[in-house]
Amino acid sequence: MELEQLRSDMVAAMKARDKDRKDAVSSLVSAVKKAAIDEGCRENVPAELVDRVIIKELKTAKEQLDTCPDNREDLRAEYQKRYDVIAQYAPRMMSQEEVQEYIQGHFEELLATGNKGQVMKAVMGELKGKADGKVINETVARLCSQ
Repeated sequence: MELEQLRSDMVAAMKARDKDRKDAVSSLVSAVKKAAIDEGCRENVPAELVDRVIIKELKTAKEQLDTCPDNREDLRAEYQKRYDVIAQYAPRMMSQEEVQEYIQGHFEELLATGNKGQVMKAVMGELKGKADGKVINETVARLCSQ
């Protein structure tokens, strides 16, 4: 995802008077800008950074939704709308089967050692942002215990 695409979607949401969508996309744009400044790439923001920020914001929105009290339907609805909008921009993550195939294809020698720490270090370097960390951890643990 490119930062310019987020900006144009934010403008489109403003023109359509879609407040919920505008707020969610606006928060994504702000988070991307902040991350770009922190990493020193303010002028030329890479798509990888945008994707990483979107994933982080998606996790934050999911936590808000999960921790929302059941008796606060108004808040729950607001958090759900925000989560739904951010989820539309999130990059597709690899499934557990895809992660397993990738690990078995690229890290066969490391898997043979059975050292989960070494395997995780190597795999996370390559799959960070492409697959969920929990899925990677579970898959590596299962493959190392075989």
